[in-house]
Amino acid sequence: MTFTQATILGAIQGLTEFLPVSSSGHLVIFQNLFGMKTPELIFDISVHLGTLAAVFVFFSKDILSIIRSLLIFAFRGKKAAEARPKAMDDIRLALMIIAASVPTGVLGLILEKKADVLFASLILVGFMLIATGAWMWFTKKAREHGPGLSLKNVLLIGLAQGIAVIPGISRSGSTIAAGLYLGLDRESATRFSFLISIPAILGAALLSVLHAPPPGTANTAVIITGAVTAFITGYAALNMLVYMVKRGKLFLFSPYCCLAGATALVMAWLS
Repeated sequence: MTFTQATILGAIQGLTEFLPVSSSGHLVIFQNLFGMKTPELIFDISVHLGTLAAVFVFFSKDILSIIRSLLIFAFRGKKAAEARPKAMDDIRLALMIIAASVPTGVLGLILEKKADVLFASLILVGFMLIATGAWMWFTKKAREHGPGLSLKNVLLIGLAQGIAVIPGISRSGSTIAAGLYLGLDRESATRFSFLISIPAILGAALLSVLHAPPPGTANTAVIITGAVTAFITGYAALNMLVYMVKRGKLFLFSPYCCLAGATALVMAWLS
């Protein structure tokens, strides 16, 4: 893999991982369009970790607050945690993240067995991108009305994240939209969507390592280039998405997803 390819793939991963347009779907389209082979596993993992680093930086205050609260609760007890402002809220949020990760993990393991079939179908990608577009289009009618982060809600959001294993289904788009449909306010829906992405991305990376073939000959500098590019573009995309969701504009990504889906279907028909 060349530095140019690493930069292009890293930028695609970074932009599409967070913008609600499906990173996996775009990679399938891009690789088919340019006749590229699937990137080496170590490169694939590195660009995902690059985007994960962007989440850590962007939500560092939330993440550090949760970690501090959990440590206080673990080593100093419940009373000490209750004495710290928002500590119990942090602990409850951590439990909700764990709960949401359960359906994500179960569904991810089930669909992972069909990965070869799922990632080989441009037709599937096309229809799923259109479905993602439709799912986001109706968020403009969503109103805050529910109980917030109830156990039922987080399980449904986790289920939406699990379904996003299918290429063409946007992880961020499906989880943020699910939160909005369930009555969460825009900020809470966005924050929870990206906090639950942390165990999901780490779990996917670990699963990839466990099932990894013998290591390839990828150049370390090329791998770093892809990861750094994914981090920079991912952080920029994350800022853009949060800005648009806060203003109730998530539905504006819908036409693009439908157009990308139609493009994939045309490509499949012409091939």
